[in-house]
Amino acid sequence: MNSSVTSFDQLPITLKADQVAAVLGISRSNAYNLMRSEGFPTLHIGKRMLVPKDRLIRWIDANAQPEVRV
Repeated sequence: MNSSVTSFDQLPITLKADQVAAVLGISRSNAYNLMRSEGFPTLHIGKRMLVPKDRLIRWIDANAQPEVRV
């Protein structure tokens, strides 16, 4: 995946592990671990694992740390 993605609008409707890794700034191995974890919005289609873009965005919003203001 191109690392110059600057907007969620540029992402495909469903993402593969390497794309999830690039978006989250993690390794492909960690992306697979995350995609297998409970509560992560992964679609299992046969042996394929895909993450719908809209559900990934909601997951990020729900799991983001609140901004600390000083």
